[in-house]
Amino acid sequence: MDNQEQKHQRRPRYKGTHPKTFKEKYKELQPELYADTIAKVIQKGSTPAGMHRSICVNEILEFLQITPGQIGMDATLGYGGHTLEMLKCLDSKGHLYATDEDPIELPRTKERLERLGYGPEILTIRNTNFSNIDQIVSESGPLNFVLADLGVSSMQIDNPDRGFSFKTEGPLDLRLNPSKGISAADRLKTISQDELQGMLLENADEPYSAEISRAIVFAIKKGKEIITTSQLQQIIQDALKFIPEKDKDLAIKKSCQRCFQALRIDVNKEYEVLYEFLEKLPSALAEGGRVAILTFHSGEDRLVKKSFQRFYREGLYKEIAPEPIRPSAAECSFNSRAKCAKLRWAIKA
Repeated sequence: MDNQEQKHQRRPRYKGTHPKTFKEKYKELQPELYADTIAKVIQKGSTPAGMHRSICVNEILEFLQITPGQIGMDATLGYGGHTLEMLKCLDSKGHLYATDEDPIELPRTKERLERLGYGPEILTIRNTNFSNIDQIVSESGPLNFVLADLGVSSMQIDNPDRGFSFKTEGPLDLRLNPSKGISAADRLKTISQDELQGMLLENADEPYSAEISRAIVFAIKKGKEIITTSQLQQIIQDALKFIPEKDKDLAIKKSCQRCFQALRIDVNKEYEVLYEFLEKLPSALAEGGRVAILTFHSGEDRLVKKSFQRFYREGLYKEIAPEPIRPSAAECSFNSRAKCAKLRWAIKA
């Protein structure tokens, strides 16, 4: 019959008593429907799948001193956690511009913020890299405040289709925008051992850079495919089998984390775009404008520190953070991903 009712579609079943893979976590991926589940996950110190927990929110807001009527920029929109808190400070007066290079997560965040009442009258979102801050300023005028959270969002890390983590099988991609540049898998196909070793050292301070780079290049020359996250993890694991048994598991885990970080920085040209952003910052800020930058590893923290110090000596900044601000012990206990964060700030002269 034409008007026959469609059969109810049951949710796909998973093995065991709890969903384990990213796509099976239907409650966490629909937080608006399962608030109690989300609260329990956060209470345990974990980040729900498909979500991101903003870091140093109170410290950032305390420094930025946002007041209604100001014009500001969230250079790294992500899940929109920091963005939401800054919008609350504006109290529907002024304007916030937000940028993000990720074309997959940006529409979801935009929709989420619109549902909360923050539309184009108060919030302008652009799918672009924050190094294009000068293009934003040509529209917004000088900025009273700027925030850049340089960490990779939990949504990107947790989704195996993005290839940011070795915890689950996925394509070895690591690009923030999958439509631009080349994937990490393609990058490894033509890299030399010296270049790879240098990348691991510069981007992640990897102590076993020589052993790992030698193993990767040798495997590729022998025709071995390295196109998935687990394939790269296995080569790193085999390269470090000489480590004493009592230290091996932790050492291999940390080396995998550093290698994935180094590759991510490389394929996204993260140091280059950060340097460009930092160079344009003084011109983008209004007199007395404030900028806060949250970093997550030593390489990017050094770039921010040196830039702030140079422009302070040149008189473009009237004040800079004497030391980085670290997340509180309480925050780190409830969000393990906050442990390596450093917050630096500067004020335009």
